[in-house]
Amino acid sequence: MLKCLKIVFFLLLVTSAVQAQKIGFVDSEYILNKHPDYKIVQEELKKQATAWKKEAQNLEKEIKEMYNALKAEEVLLTEDMYKERMEDIRQKEKAASNYNTRVFGMNGEYYQKQDELMKPLQSKIFDAIDRVSKRNGIAIMFDKAADLSMIYTNPVHDYSDFVIDELGIDESSVNKEKEAQGTENTTEENK
Repeated sequence: MLKCLKIVFFLLLVTSAVQAQKIGFVDSEYILNKHPDYKIVQEELKKQATAWKKEAQNLEKEIKEMYNALKAEEVLLTEDMYKERMEDIRQKEKAASNYNTRVFGMNGEYYQKQDELMKPLQSKIFDAIDRVSKRNGIAIMFDKAADLSMIYTNPVHDYSDFVIDELGIDESSVNKEKEAQGTENTTEENK
């Protein structure tokens, strides 16, 4: 009986402790899109990716030109010369494949560059989330944009705008910027 009473008392303590904890969530994707530095990071990453893609396309173009030259001269080449040219083409294809893997593959230069550019911004956002959580007495903060499935979220528990305020992002300037971009896109579409 005493043992059963201890278990009930323990469960009551745990239940009351859990009920006293405050839980909230943020949408890191929403916060990132509101942050002005995110656009700068995206533009820089896009510029670098474009340069890398152009290099990959140049390699593919060289390979195609090598195949075309081989096909045009095929009748004039000896068997050894043909094999030598085919080996050169295979080496170029291998180099192109290695380049694509090195740049765009898993943990490639593209993802390393993305990580390098995003890390300072993510750190700022995480620090702001930490300060908002502590200020509001939040024990557990979820990220709505993460892989964690959130079937229902009550907007009352959304602290994303608090984080945006903590980062010092002026909502009105972000909204004006979006409106200006919308106007530019509409103007370009009408041309």
